[in-house]
Amino acid sequence: MFKMVGTGVTVLLITASSLAYAQSAREREFERLNAADVATLTDSRVNIVKATLQLTPDQEKLWPAIEDAIRTRAKDRQARIAAVEQRAAELRGKSPVEVLRDRNPVEFLQRRATALAQRSADLKKLADAWQPLYQTLSPDQKKRMGHLALTALRELRTGAEHRRLSSEVDDE
Repeated sequence: MFKMVGTGVTVLLITASSLAYAQSAREREFERLNAADVATLTDSRVNIVKATLQLTPDQEKLWPAIEDAIRTRAKDRQARIAAVEQRAAELRGKSPVEVLRDRNPVEFLQRRATALAQRSADLKKLADAWQPLYQTLSPDQKKRMGHLALTALRELRTGAEHRRLSSEVDDE
């Protein structure tokens, strides 16, 4: 059991550390993951969770809905990022004074509400997909799932903190 969790955590850490490195390198031109990188990362996440849980044949039948929800969230996130990048590209050609003068707070709120509604729908779909499987998990599987979730959250927090500190250093 610990080998499987250890393997999953190792793969997650390797993936997360390479992403943190790519994002923190401000000296290089701004990089964004391309569609193939996102697909590979999503595949890795799906495989880590599935391997960590060690699903029984009956539980395997419930897995496709979860995998679909995970992939939908990743795809929709990339679409939101692309929309933000497109908006930023539109504003890049304008001076700061023009941007401030031409801003429309209502449009901003509408864009934000749409993005939050999409994130909410994706999260709801994921929770609904997990519900039937979670009810069938053994206590050991639930413990492994909890450990994996905590490890992933810790890595996200560490990556965010690293980016924040890098940003502060770059600003000085």
